[in-house]
Amino acid sequence: MSLAIVKYQDKYEQVWDKFVLGSSVNGTFLQTRNFLNYHPEGRFKDASVLVMQGSNIVAVIPACDTEDEGRRCFFSHKGSTFGGIIIDRSKYDIVTMEELVPLLDEYIRGEGYERALLKCTSALFSKKPTDLLDYYLYKNGYDQFDELSFYVDLERAPDDLLSILNGSRRRDYRNALKNNLVFRRLETDEEIRRFHEVLALNLKKFGAVPVHSIDELLEFRHNRLPEETDFYGVFFNDILVAGTMLFYFGKSVLHTQYLAQDPEYSNLFLMNYLDYQLLEQAKERGFNKFSFGISTEERGKVLNKGLALFKEGFGCDFCVNRSYFKNYRY
Repeated sequence: MSLAIVKYQDKYEQVWDKFVLGSSVNGTFLQTRNFLNYHPEGRFKDASVLVMQGSNIVAVIPACDTEDEGRRCFFSHKGSTFGGIIIDRSKYDIVTMEELVPLLDEYIRGEGYERALLKCTSALFSKKPTDLLDYYLYKNGYDQFDELSFYVDLERAPDDLLSILNGSRRRDYRNALKNNLVFRRLETDEEIRRFHEVLALNLKKFGAVPVHSIDELLEFRHNRLPEETDFYGVFFNDILVAGTMLFYFGKSVLHTQYLAQDPEYSNLFLMNYLDYQLLEQAKERGFNKFSFGISTEERGKVLNKGLALFKEGFGCDFCVNRSYFKNYRY
């Protein structure tokens, strides 16, 4: 078949993004240069590559050159939820994969990396299953770890969404309705700034800080991802007390990138109210799936059981975010 690996250069930006969004089996906006390039220069050392057949793109692999578990690592990609091998729909077959995965291995080894880590697109966000890719990574000596993710299948959900909630979630939602809460889209930069403050307060109790700065959130909203990013909040006495940042994956999946409440108002059952309102909106707007994201830590080894049980109470199904890794010896 004669495939070749080419290092990414800025001149490929537009064709890369067109390929990821238009031609690939498993690409999302999270693997576009438009998304990856929001990171400030110097945060990551880019190591992305394209797999070419003549002048045609067969696959792209967003990646950075970093360290992982004490080894120099070809990491795809540390700045995104999903990276991995993004493959052309028309070339997603045994002949292509038989050549592509060993070729990538040879390239990674030849560049002096001691480890590869590929964070693959979950089946929830892929246009079709990628089991063939999974098989060839396994066949070529990759190990894996899984993170447990939660979603609601809105295509199978009844019109009465409240009926899919378990008893605790329904009870707490009804208690929330007694508090005169208001759910609406955040329209202004100041409202989004307040949401970021709430997010920071929420994470502070866990000794963490938001991954994205307020300037990055506003950049997503206004310039980089205006069609894919949105913000909603819950108000109590005109004060924003809880909120979310949403990612839209076409009309297929609505994903809650961030969910947060002001701890001072946690007695108002805010998260039950916010999550149910989001579920209702997602169904009304015709999304197929509603994604709560993962509830695991330490690369899947630890389940945050309290959070997992809370999400499960909204009638969730389960899927995994799978990552593959391989160590190289010299």
